[in-house]
Amino acid sequence: GIRAIWRTLLKKTTFLHTRLTFSISIDSLSPQVVSAAKLPILNLNEFDLWKMRIEQNFFMTDYSLWEVILNGDYYVPTRIVEGVIQPVAPTTAEQKLAIKNELKARGTLLMALPDKHKLKFNSYKDAKTLMEAIKKIFRGNTELDQIHKRLQNLVNQLEIHRVSLSQEDVNLKFL
Repeated sequence: GIRAIWRTLLKKTTFLHTRLTFSISIDSLSPQVVSAAKLPILNLNEFDLWKMRIEQNFFMTDYSLWEVILNGDYYVPTRIVEGVIQPVAPTTAEQKLAIKNELKARGTLLMALPDKHKLKFNSYKDAKTLMEAIKKIFRGNTELDQIHKRLQNLVNQLEIHRVSLSQEDVNLKFL
């Protein structure tokens, strides 16, 4: 009766209050936090899809960061003191912006990696070489992919003609 109706109303108002509070707190987050929360994390078997998604993320948030990754605009001002090259703190607004963009681009790429790979890639100090290393390791070998596709087509054709192969036979033929 009445108690059941009150319990239902209480549940619904609690749900609406929780949902409204969550919505307000999400809306009040800075754009950087929201975009970081939506970063596509690299799936090791889908590099090309991830690359497209991360590009789109940079296009939507800050295109200049994608340009840093493509062009490698990272520059550390230096000076020579007693024959030794030493880094100098950036002085111009342009230098400061370039370093800021470099750090943001590199950081975004690192955040988009699965946790177990972050330490391995942290040694790359600029966004361009970091992206090149990610491509090299995760893109895969095109020739190997083509061989796999041809073998898979052959297996499919054999199945059409009712010739069965065990997975072990397929693996051995692939090798």
